[in-house]
Amino acid sequence: MSRGNFIKVLGLSCLVLSFTGCTNTQVGSIAITPAAQSVTVGQTVQLTATGIIDHGSHPATSQDVTSQVTWTSNAPTVAIVSSGGAVTGKGAGSATISATMPGATGATAVMTVTSAIGGTSGGQLMSINIVPGGVTVSNKGMTGQFLAFGTFSVSPTVRDLTNLVTWISTSPEVASIDSGGVPGEIGGLATAMGYTGNSILYAEGTNTDGSVVLSNPETFTCNDPTLNACNQNPAHPQFATITVFNAGENNTTWLITAPSDTGVANLIHCGPGWTTGASVCTGTYETGSTVTLTESPTGTGFGGWSSGDGVAGVGCQPALGKTLLNSPTCTVTLVGDTSVGAIFY
Repeated sequence: MSRGNFIKVLGLSCLVLSFTGCTNTQVGSIAITPAAQSVTVGQTVQLTATGIIDHGSHPATSQDVTSQVTWTSNAPTVAIVSSGGAVTGKGAGSATISATMPGATGATAVMTVTSAIGGTSGGQLMSINIVPGGVTVSNKGMTGQFLAFGTFSVSPTVRDLTNLVTWISTSPEVASIDSGGVPGEIGGLATAMGYTGNSILYAEGTNTDGSVVLSNPETFTCNDPTLNACNQNPAHPQFATITVFNAGENNTTWLITAPSDTGVANLIHCGPGWTTGASVCTGTYETGSTVTLTESPTGTGFGGWSSGDGVAGVGCQPALGKTLLNSPTCTVTLVGDTSVGAIFY
């Protein structure tokens, strides 16, 4: 064997015996494609994770490790990611998506989620209606829960947009209002900031073609009737009111009921044709009470509950094993006045 052939054989043996220590075959680092992406609320995009393998003195190689890495999102209210790297926009904002693997340097991708709501196969957003018709509080720090329902060009034509729209207060010194999808914020929750007077509130949604839809205006007022001013002292309410609204196409057979805080049936008995209720009903309970609303659609479909973020003290908790879209009940712990919407088709 010549010296030249001997060198070639050694080079070949190094490649063949790479698992015995000639080269390093482990994934040393990860890259995510795309590294930055903009999506709209409800849109899903696929990320790909590529593992870079170092072979020592030989050129590095790469392989698809999308299904092998661990995917996480640092802001699941903005974007969530599946175990296979599929990212879905949940609310307006920015989220960092990470891919990690033992022994390798991880990678991140930035997902920017915009609040486009209507368009493409989901239908065009035509209008937005917000309820209730107005909220008046007496003290700084008191709150009111507003809900947003969108009307679309395709079925289901009425949908809960409370946590998808951008909420606007025209007088933020009177009332601030939160937009869902922002960490720590409850969509549609207005808070009295201490100034006496009114603030006009709106909800805004955007279609994928860029057209903007603005809701009807509603009013949030802070004014203590005794002081004729917004009371600067913290409120200590002993009672809270829950208001139930109907939204959707069916206005003849829907029914929402709830007992009193002492268990007496039908304190709330909301639905057309009922002597104790109508299309909007209210019930007054001791603060801290847990109220369970029950829906009873007859000959029609139920589209879900709408009530902010669905966290204890603010919005609905669905029945065990159900979501707000299909739960027959909505359980709310009252820490202040709140609103609950029921969508029927």
